[in-house]
Amino acid sequence: MSGLPHPVLISTALGVPADFMHVFYTWLAILLLAGLGLMVRNRLTLVPGHVQNVLEVIIGGLENFTVENMGEKEGRRFFPLLCALFLFILIMNLFGLLPLFEAPTANINTTASLALFVFVYYHYIGIRRWHGRYIQQFMGPVPAIAPFMMIIEFMSHLARLLSLTLRLFGNIYGETMILMLLFTLLPLIATLPIYFLFLIAKVLQAFIVFMLALIYIKNAAEGAH
Repeated sequence: MSGLPHPVLISTALGVPADFMHVFYTWLAILLLAGLGLMVRNRLTLVPGHVQNVLEVIIGGLENFTVENMGEKEGRRFFPLLCALFLFILIMNLFGLLPLFEAPTANINTTASLALFVFVYYHYIGIRRWHGRYIQQFMGPVPAIAPFMMIIEFMSHLARLLSLTLRLFGNIYGETMILMLLFTLLPLIATLPIYFLFLIAKVLQAFIVFMLALIYIKNAAEGAH
């Protein structure tokens, strides 16, 4: 049995731009996540089924992790957003493992949008909570070197934006290219071991973005020390 053609090749053959396919799969991930949430909410039971069990383990584990690292009050406040970010990225990542699907996170426009959202949001939290005093986070502990620290901190925060964008994009895009090569050269059954490794990697990449977003929001909310 030969490997299935890669989605990029299919979109090219059909004359459909690859960027359009990424946007399509992004909206599909949104609809899937919303539909899954509504389905589970309407079917909550004291004796959970398989889907409810899996989601309770995932969401419960993420919630405990968030509360332990941010505290009870802050953790409960920011957990819904962080959990939604993790699940959204995870679903988009996993699309890359499905035949005839494409991971939207293999497109740098998608990862840049996610990184920009995190970047703007944690600064918004810092400014909303600390107002003008938020600038103290960028000035360092010694007033004499505050101008130099502001330049360094400014570059550091821009590096966060670039890092979030390229880390997720580079890993998912690299995996996509490897799968494309395997689909072309090997039978589908021969790609199963690499599927398992990529499954772990895709979950890990979603969790890394979740964890970094948590750290950035936590630092912005705590203010300068």
